[in-house]
Amino acid sequence: MKRIVVLGAGESGAGAAVLAKQKGFDVFVSDMSKISDKYKKMLDDRGILWEEGHHSEELILNADEVIKSPGIPDTAPMIQKITAKGIHIISEIEFAGRYTNSKMICITGSNGKTTTTSLIYHIFKDAGYDAGLAGNIGNSLALQVAETPHDYYIIELSSFQLDNMYDFRANIAILLNITPDHLDRYDNCMQNYVDAKMRITRNQTADDALIYWNDDPIIKRELEKYDIRAVQCPFSELKEKGSIGYIEEGQYKIDYPTPFNMEQEALSLTGKHNIYNSLAAGIASNIAGIKKENIRKSLSDFPGVEHRLEKVCDVRGVHYVNDSKATNVDACWYALESMKTKVILIIGGKDKGNDYAPIKDLVKEKCAGLVYLGADNKKLHDNFDALGIPVRDTHSMKECVEACYDMAEPGMTVLLSPCCASFDLFKNMEDRGEQFKTLVRSL
Repeated sequence: MKRIVVLGAGESGAGAAVLAKQKGFDVFVSDMSKISDKYKKMLDDRGILWEEGHHSEELILNADEVIKSPGIPDTAPMIQKITAKGIHIISEIEFAGRYTNSKMICITGSNGKTTTTSLIYHIFKDAGYDAGLAGNIGNSLALQVAETPHDYYIIELSSFQLDNMYDFRANIAILLNITPDHLDRYDNCMQNYVDAKMRITRNQTADDALIYWNDDPIIKRELEKYDIRAVQCPFSELKEKGSIGYIEEGQYKIDYPTPFNMEQEALSLTGKHNIYNSLAAGIASNIAGIKKENIRKSLSDFPGVEHRLEKVCDVRGVHYVNDSKATNVDACWYALESMKTKVILIIGGKDKGNDYAPIKDLVKEKCAGLVYLGADNKKLHDNFDALGIPVRDTHSMKECVEACYDMAEPGMTVLLSPCCASFDLFKNMEDRGEQFKTLVRSL
């Protein structure tokens, strides 16, 4: 019996283990951290052996194949030992793809993935399609393939998930943008990160579609290196040569595979970045054959995504906006660009090799104050103090919200758009956003 070892027992790892067990493999799960009770029960109920708090080499290095959680870096000691033994390492998405013939709509990019994925899922579900939400959001793809299969899967893919995908094929691949992110995981080499993102085009055939932002210089450069067999479906804000989705005279338009248009003002998502997200989602839905009236309705009534430019409330005439999902500089740029008032910007966290130069002009133009929120704010001081904007240094969300309350004047917006990962002070991005919302609502 072939032996599968799963490293990491979160959503993806536990789901992969369930599918492996169902398919008759000898399965073992190992997690260096504590496994949540939810996933322990999932494994126990199916008779899957697991360990937590350590890795037992003798139970791991005898694997025929290892399924690795996307959160585990290749530099982890156990991964190094597995690699040295020549054991094949794959992702949960790669493993799940072996056991389904369902249509895969896959979304990646440095920014906009969650919004675009959620919007496509919203359109498919509203149109009555049998669709599952997977990847970085929703339930594990492997678990769904094993126990609640769907005709379509809408999958948000991070670069970490793409790293260990080899034979998986996206029927519709969406590449939103590529800007610096996670460089700490890619030897601080931008090309390594770019190569990971471009893996979404692997194995595509002439029956498939590749949707991408036509204005992204990195994507355009990279596409010239690849033998792209899928139908190319570029989009842009303006109708450029070759773009099949664009905005023209206040109209949202798609030319392929069938013409579609609606009033730009009717789109539920606002801001330039959301024009791109809405175009990508509309093109994917059009290619999937969803009726125009369904696409039109869903693009106009989509409620948005939590922690992405989420309006929290108004306090003393000040607007509070939660953009905790902005974990890189480019995401913060789009958030600032969309602001119509003066801003108190909350920035900081676990730096991922950020270059803050791209947002400095917008910070000077839009910001009336900066609140640094991190365990170590030295890099922020080095980059922004010289701009002459009032600055406050904080090391907890309570301190941060109090500082914002003191600095903001009626008519301003307090914007949590941190540019950084959350793991220095918070469990994750969601925890950071929830703490912000709770404290703001208690003001």
